[in-house]
Formats: sequence, structure tokens, C-alpha cells
Amino acid sequence: MADSFNFELVSPERLLLSATVTEVVIPGTDGEMTVMAHHAPTMTTIKPGVVTVQTSEGQADRFVVFGGFADILPDGCTLLAESAVSVADIDRDDLAQRLQDAKEDLADATSDSDKQKAQEYLDQLTTLNNAIMAA
Repeated sequence: MADSFNFELVSPERLLLSATVTEVVIPGTDGEMTVMAHHAPTMTTIKPGVVTVQTSEGQADRFVVFGGFADILPDGCTLLAESAVSVADIDRDDLAQRLQDAKEDLADATSDSDKQKAQEYLDQLTTLNNAIMAA
């Protein structure tokens, strides 16, 4: 049996999950990463995506996050999300609105840097939308 560690998923609105887990898959901006007990200390930014949590009781939970960062230590992980919701509770209208807002931000961007950031965010939301629709 895999070792367990403490995991907390926090959004500005509330604490979504505080549990003893064996594994957490996080959508880091440099790629997905799996966090397990005794992980090397790491801090990473989070892109919009799905966080998958495997509890020590064997239950799998999935949450949609819209950016943030994760602080990973050997005995725990805290993910501070800009916004987060359980996949089961996802508001498809909210996701559609975020996609529309991202398209407008891209159209309104004036500098190359702003255009690139807006395009990356739109791409991430589109990928997330496709993953949610397939689930």
C-alpha cells in the first residue's frame, strides 16, 4: 500500500477538500505532475485543468481548477486555486462564459506579450472544456 500524506484544496471561497491521500495529479503549467508521499519540496503554478485525488480509503475525487499554485512538501500538499469546483458540480454555462471572456481578452490584447498570454489561457480553457465534455 502506498504511503499517505495530507492534501488540501483551497479556493478563495472555501476549503474544498482536506484529506489524507495517496496520490494527487496536478495540472502544472509545465505539465501534469503526480504528487505522492515523500515528494521533494516543490512549488508550481497551476493552469486550468482537472485535479485528480486518490484518497487513502481508495476513493477518487476530481476537481476543476482555474489557475493558482501548489506548495508540495514531503508530508503534504496544498493547492491554492484561483477558483475550483468539483467536476460533479461543474457549471457548464460558467465554463462557456469563461471561454467567451478569454476570446474577448485575446481580441482586445494589444501587445504581443498580452496576446500570447491570452492565447495560452484560451487554449488551456479549450482543452479543459474538451476534457469535461468527454467525462
